[in-house]
Order: sequence, then structure tokens, then C-alpha cells
Amino acid sequence: MITTANRIYVNPAFAAEFENNFRNRAGLVDHMPGFMRNQLLRPVNDGDPYIVFTTWASRQHFEAWVRSDEFKQGHARSGSLPREAFTAQNKLELHIVVLDSENPDLEIETESQPFKFGH
Repeated sequence: MITTANRIYVNPAFAAEFENNFRNRAGLVDHMPGFMRNQLLRPVNDGDPYIVFTTWASRQHFEAWVRSDEFKQGHARSGSLPREAFTAQNKLELHIVVLDSENPDLEIETESQPFKFGH
């Protein structure tokens, strides 16, 4: 199992619109094989990023998503907010789940190579 954390630095003046975009997202990821969960986390402290947090059954499932036509379609609206809506470059992180209290028999991912879009 893996998680992704896309840290997105949003100008507070655009926070409501940013959140609304997620509420009205295409939702294509929801039906992808291996997809488990998608959460949008709002920062509590000023200057901290929003986090788009997803959970996947495996890295292979996530990589199939980012190579899919559904990914391209789902992210087609990503550029709908103006450049000034963001205060810094977003940062995508992948993490291997090594402990899950809801899944004590978790099989730990063995793939540990860095992830790069387009590979």
C-alpha cells in the first residue's frame, strides 16, 4: 500500500474556490483499480499547504493512474485558477505504508525507486 501527498500552497484569498474545485472534481480516480481513498486536507497554520492525500493498494496501481487517459481528463481543469492563486510550487510525495493499524497483516511494498512523472 502507498500514499501520495500533493502539497499545494494556496493563496488564502483563493481557498474557497480551490476547495470548491475539489468538491466538484471529475471523480475519475474513484473508479480506478487499486484506488482506496482521496482526501483534501485544509491547513490549520498560516503558510502551510493544502494536502491532496490519496491511498492506493500498490505503487503499480498509482502509476497506472498517472499514465491513464482518466488522469489527463481528471486534471484538465487543474489550471482553472489563476497563477496568483498559488504561493509556491506544489510538491508531490509518495510514501510506502509500513504500518497500518486497520491492516495488521499489511504486505509492505518493495518498490523504493524515486517516482518521476512520465516514467
